[in-house]
Amino acid sequence: MEKQSAENTKSPSRLIDKRIEELGDWRGRMLSKIRNLIRQADPEVAEEWKWRGTPVWSHDGMICTGETYKNVVKLTFAKGASLNDPSHIFNSSLEGNTRRAIDFHEGDEVDEEALTELIRAAIALNKSGRKTSRKE
Repeated sequence: MEKQSAENTKSPSRLIDKRIEELGDWRGRMLSKIRNLIRQADPEVAEEWKWRGTPVWSHDGMICTGETYKNVVKLTFAKGASLNDPSHIFNSSLEGNTRRAIDFHEGDEVDEEALTELIRAAIALNKSGRKTSRKE
């Protein structure tokens, strides 16, 4: 219990740093690269740590989450179904009415320009105050 309460006192940014370091492989490097792109796209982005260990980036509402699994780093956009994706980089969770995701596998290249556009579009959607059909 002491360790858990000590972790709760750490800043979300430090917890994300720790996750990247603990992964110690391509997933950590990918999560770090994605995180840097998010921060470059929006220097005012807020980093959060939710659901017992998921990095979350927000600005006027949730933008996206960065989940890590054995074979994939998944970047899930909370309102992805409402975003224009002209570069077609969404490749996961395509069937839902709200979220969309990008699954990155080992060796994948990140389309930095397209990802930056999606991040900025998600922020613009949040700032517009447009609500999705579900509560966040």
